[in-house]
Amino acid sequence: MLPTSHVVPINGRSVRNAHSPGMLADAFSEFISASSQLEASYRDLQQEVSHLGTELADRNAALTRSLAKNDRMRGELQQIIDSMPCGVVVSDTSDAITTINPEARRLLELGDARVRNLRELSIAGQIDFGRMATETEGPCYNELCLSSAAGKRWLAIGNRKLIGEDEEGKSSDSRNGLQSVWILRDVTASKLAEREREAARNSMALAEMSTILAHEIRNPLASMELFAGLIAEEPEQTKEWVSHLLAGIRQLSGTVNNVLSMQSGGRAHLVPVNLCACVGSGVEFVRPIAEQASVRLDFACSEGNPRILGNENMVRQILLNLICNAIHHTPAGGRIEVTAGEILLPGQSSDGATDGAIRTRVAVSDTGCGIAPEQMHRIFEAGFSASGDTPGMGLAVCKRLMQQHGGEIRAFNRVNGGSTFELEFPTI
Repeated sequence: MLPTSHVVPINGRSVRNAHSPGMLADAFSEFISASSQLEASYRDLQQEVSHLGTELADRNAALTRSLAKNDRMRGELQQIIDSMPCGVVVSDTSDAITTINPEARRLLELGDARVRNLRELSIAGQIDFGRMATETEGPCYNELCLSSAAGKRWLAIGNRKLIGEDEEGKSSDSRNGLQSVWILRDVTASKLAEREREAARNSMALAEMSTILAHEIRNPLASMELFAGLIAEEPEQTKEWVSHLLAGIRQLSGTVNNVLSMQSGGRAHLVPVNLCACVGSGVEFVRPIAEQASVRLDFACSEGNPRILGNENMVRQILLNLICNAIHHTPAGGRIEVTAGEILLPGQSSDGATDGAIRTRVAVSDTGCGIAPEQMHRIFEAGFSASGDTPGMGLAVCKRLMQQHGGEIRAFNRVNGGSTFELEFPTI
């Protein structure tokens, strides 16, 4: 044992001082405390590890269940798509086909052919899906007529883009970043049914038109037969009977022209027309009908010989319909007045001076019973008859012919009884 005098001091203290009983006790106490803390931390760490292990196991089990559920849902969805009565084709962002159901294969007559993208589908199905996908930004719908061994058939094809997400997870509607869903339906039956309905409508319209013609032609023909017999029996009254014959013939002409006007859908051939001369000849054409009904018919035209861009035959047909309508609602001894001329519509130019547009107006006024207020908004409807004893074509034809002239037709009741129909034409 070395003498204590040879012990090297540590931190200014001797070994003897370091091994004092008090310092050893303090160091041992600190060691015990640190060991206890380490043991507590280790227990806490073990508990945390155990908790994390349990949580991880639970999450793994939940993920497994979710994956299994997704697989079931995917299978059920595929079954639904496969059993749908319409064809379904889904393509991804690179035009690769991800889904095609059996009905789509049947409609496109693909059989067991393998189609991997829209290009191969277009070749196999003889339909340009790529063009349809790029020709429109939004949803598109096309109906195509296809020829096959079974004959012609119609295929309706609809396409809709699916909203996707870009690299940052945001919604993207870029055409190049969207998937597409194609819906295909065989509409051959509906097309054939529509054609059959159209044929049935045409047949019904033809039958209705035949009924109208029979009704409208029967009475004038009976009158013409009567007056022809009177001419044969009483030659001295020939002039009077011939006038009645002319009235019947012109009524028949008006009826036939109305039917042709209702059935035609082409544009009118318009040329410069002297309105006063045209209206005057139209009034003279219908005068025998007015004389037969004992109704006075007058015509007046303002000076200046207004001209319009029109069709003389159509203008005469309008006048024939309006005057015959007035005769029908005017009792014997009544009066019908036809006037024509230019009018100045009120207006104002940019510098504040009066500068109205010039229009040409024809008016047909009568002293008849007028138009019932509740019927005023319907008188130009095809098939509507205020009295119920006419086919209701005349005024509808007038409106259609005025529209082809770029003009307007209006009707209103007069203060002292009767009604007035106004025709307004653009002036050239």
